[in-house]
Amino acid sequence: MNNAKRTSKSSPWQLRQGERRTILLIGDFLMAALALVISLYYWASSSRWLTGLEFLEKRPAIWFYLLPLIWIFLMVELYDMHRAIDFGQTVRGVITAAIIGLGIYLLFYFTSEPNSLPRRGIASYLISVVALTLLWRWVFIRIFTAPALMRRVLLVGGGRTGELLLAIINDLWPPPFYLVGIIDDDLDKQGKEIEGLTVVGNHQDLLQVIRDQQISDIIVAISGEMQGGMFQTLLDAQAAGVEISRMPVVYEELLGRVPIRLLEADWILRSFVDQARASGFYILGKRILDILGGLFGSLVLLLILPFVTLAIMLDDGRPVFYSQTRSGRGGQPYSILKFRTMRNDAEADGRPKWAKEDDERATRVGRVLRRTHMDELPQFFNVLRGEMSLVGPRAERPELVELFQQHVPFYRARLMVKPGISGWAQVNYGYASTIDETIVKLEYDLYYIKHRNIVMDIMIMLRTPSTMLGLRGR
Repeated sequence: MNNAKRTSKSSPWQLRQGERRTILLIGDFLMAALALVISLYYWASSSRWLTGLEFLEKRPAIWFYLLPLIWIFLMVELYDMHRAIDFGQTVRGVITAAIIGLGIYLLFYFTSEPNSLPRRGIASYLISVVALTLLWRWVFIRIFTAPALMRRVLLVGGGRTGELLLAIINDLWPPPFYLVGIIDDDLDKQGKEIEGLTVVGNHQDLLQVIRDQQISDIIVAISGEMQGGMFQTLLDAQAAGVEISRMPVVYEELLGRVPIRLLEADWILRSFVDQARASGFYILGKRILDILGGLFGSLVLLLILPFVTLAIMLDDGRPVFYSQTRSGRGGQPYSILKFRTMRNDAEADGRPKWAKEDDERATRVGRVLRRTHMDELPQFFNVLRGEMSLVGPRAERPELVELFQQHVPFYRARLMVKPGISGWAQVNYGYASTIDETIVKLEYDLYYIKHRNIVMDIMIMLRTPSTMLGLRGR
């Protein structure tokens, strides 16, 4: 026991994902603030009439100084740590944020009085903030994907649960931490490899492995009953300063999903219902958000309605709108309203079909509407009527809900909340066209229901435009 107390040797720079995210956010904000200084300097130097403090006092409006905060909001898609440590995704995300920001600005620019909004200031800011953010992100990736700064992790349990976690970690690149080995009391597993990782001993070897390999974390992936010896050794390791996490918790942190393939039958009652209970303040705040968002979305719908109507009618005739029964909260049916994107004979046999990538049933205009998710704009009327929310699981047809309940465990749990126009599954995964894809999407839906709050809802809404701009619909 005394020796165990000296086993924890993790570096203070071996940071957890949440701590890395905080550093990333601070760095992004500093780069955005530096870009603001650069743009103000360039803008002032190009001014013929005002100089120095006089320029700062009279020329930039108050909103110009808020650009760093606006930039952080536009970058929200890139605070997922898997995207953050992939430079290719980072470049795409930063460019997307700049395009969205420029699009919003141009909307105000062309609807405001002539010469009332700056051009040089905004142009220099966008160029500066994109360049500085990409430089900082490159430095961040180089530093925090270095092996010396990764947390050293030992997996306890090499059974089905451990195998699933290892398979998931192997699919992540760069890896979220450095896996040293596996501890398992099964004699038949000793010295063998599981998903490329070696079983290095049993519970009696655990403290020695921690000491020799400088382990900072242990992930417990034991789904069945734990033996007393293993339990006591884990307590000793925790007392020594090693952080211990359960596999489902790590699964959620890594993927933003719940592992429904590994959950026991009583999980809904034992864990999910207790943790997913929403407060009255959240319900009230969400409804206010829905009403405000529904009114804004309905206004956007009215503005584009003449153009979309003309495009649909020229392409495939009437009708323009499409109504279909969907399952709402608690399985209550309601009629959803969308722009029609499929041919009139898309389901000539009357049997519901999954949407597919490049679905041959879609019209030419329909493909554009589906890829940009503009076909879903009429659902803002469903939001105002209280049948849907801005954020929630995707609404499904009752026939498909019945089918999924037969093949997907815990599927009905997604009906605990109102369906949404956007959602955690939609911004992270998109559509599902097979049972396996439906299971993955359900894992995202249940994660949202378990962790939902106003901040998460707002973050999902902020991520939705980049999903639309990325043309990830079907």
